[in-house]
Amino acid sequence: MSHPHDLTRRRFVAGSAAAVAAPMMLTGKPWAYAQTGKTAVNEKIRIGVIGTGIRGRNMLRGYFLRNERFHVGAICEVDTTRREHYQQFINEHYGSTDCAAYVDFHDLLGRDDLDAVVIATPDHWHANMIIHACNAGKDIYCEKPLTLTLHEGKQVIAAVRKHNIVFQTGSQQRTEFGHNFVRACEVVRSGKLGRVVSVNVGVREAPVWCELPGEDMEPGLDWDRWQGPVAARAYHSDLSPRGVHNHYPTWRAYRDYCGGYLADMGAHHFDIAQWGLGKDGTGPVRIIPPRDAGAKYGAELVYEDGVRLIHGGPSGTTFTGDRGLLAVDRGRINSVPEDILNQPLGEGDVTLPRHAGHADNWADCILSRGKPVCDVEVGAGSAAICQLMNIAYWVGKEVGWDPENWRFDDDDANQLLDYERREGYELPAF
Repeated sequence: MSHPHDLTRRRFVAGSAAAVAAPMMLTGKPWAYAQTGKTAVNEKIRIGVIGTGIRGRNMLRGYFLRNERFHVGAICEVDTTRREHYQQFINEHYGSTDCAAYVDFHDLLGRDDLDAVVIATPDHWHANMIIHACNAGKDIYCEKPLTLTLHEGKQVIAAVRKHNIVFQTGSQQRTEFGHNFVRACEVVRSGKLGRVVSVNVGVREAPVWCELPGEDMEPGLDWDRWQGPVAARAYHSDLSPRGVHNHYPTWRAYRDYCGGYLADMGAHHFDIAQWGLGKDGTGPVRIIPPRDAGAKYGAELVYEDGVRLIHGGPSGTTFTGDRGLLAVDRGRINSVPEDILNQPLGEGDVTLPRHAGHADNWADCILSRGKPVCDVEVGAGSAAICQLMNIAYWVGKEVGWDPENWRFDDDDANQLLDYERREGYELPAF
C-alpha cells in the first residue's frame, strides 16, 4: 500500500462530471482486519481521531473511550495544547503511553495498525480527509454536515464505494434521543398522515462570508493547515480558539468553512425529513428562493412527487399531510390529531431499525461489512439538502436540480457546485 503522502492529487472545479459508483453491499473484511486476522466480535477496533475540538472531545468522551469495542490508538490535532492534552487524557484513560499524536493527518492514516478513523474537523476539511482515508483503507466515521459542497458529496460517495469502506455519518438522530425520530418516520412512511404535502424544518439561517479582522496568534497552532483547502486569511480566535475550550467556535456561521447554522442543525433535521419521506439515495428536483429578496427563511425544495421541503417553522421537523400533522424535535414528538401517534403499526406498515447507539451501529457494520444507518449516501444526501437550500438563497431564482447526476439546469447555479482549492490541498484522486 502506498503512503498517503505519495497519492496522486487531482484538482476538481465546479461542474466536474466524475461518475459516481452505484451503491453496493460491502463484502470482505476491513482492510486492517485482513492484516491482523481479527474477526471475533470482542476484538477491539483500533481507531484514530482527527480533530479534538469540542466535537472531537465529546465524541472521545461520550462514544469511543467509554465503548469497550473501540481502542483509540492515535489522534491528530493542529493545536499543540489540545493535541498534548488529549494525548495525555487518552493515555491516562487506558493507563498506558501508547496513544500517538500527530499534526499531519496523513501520518495518522499511514498507521497500518489502525482499523478506522473518526473525522471531527471543521466541515471544509471533511471531503479531503474522507478520500485520503478511503485510499488508506480505513473505515470512517465522519461528523455532519458531511461535505461543504455538492461536488464533494458526489466524490466522497464514489470514493467510499470504490474502496468498500464502512462509513457512518454523525447524524445521531436516527439512532438516539429515545428513538422519537425513528417513531416519527415510521408513522409518516406508514401513511398515518395521509399523503404528505410539505415538510417544514426549523433551523437557523444561511451562512455569510467571513470578514473577521486579523489577530495576533500565540505560537502552537498550524494555522495554514487549519485553513487547508479554503482561501487563506489572517488568524482570528473566533475561528480556532486556542487550547482546550468548551464552546462551539463561530466558523459555523461562515460560508468559507461551513454551510452555516442552516447546515449545522439542518444536517440533523433535514436528514429526518429525507428519512421520513423515504428519499435516501435521491433528492428534490427544483429549488425555489424565498418570495422576498434578502429573506433569511422561506426557501423551498420540491421533490418529483410534489412534496415541498421548506426552510422555516418550529425547531425540528414538521410533516404535514392531508390527514394530519406530526412534529418531532429532540425531547418532543406530537401530532394533530393527537391519536395519530397512538395508532399501533400493523402488518404492512413501515418499521425502522432501533439501534443501541451510533457508534455501536458502526462497530456492528465494521465486523459484518454491512451498511450503517447513516451510510455515506445518507450523509452526503442530507448535506446536499442543506447546500441546495443555501444555493436557493444565493442564486435568487428557481432552477432545476438533477439528483442522479448532481447538476443544475442553470449555469449560475452550477458555478456554486464547488470552489477552487488552494494549491497543495486539492481533492485527492481515488
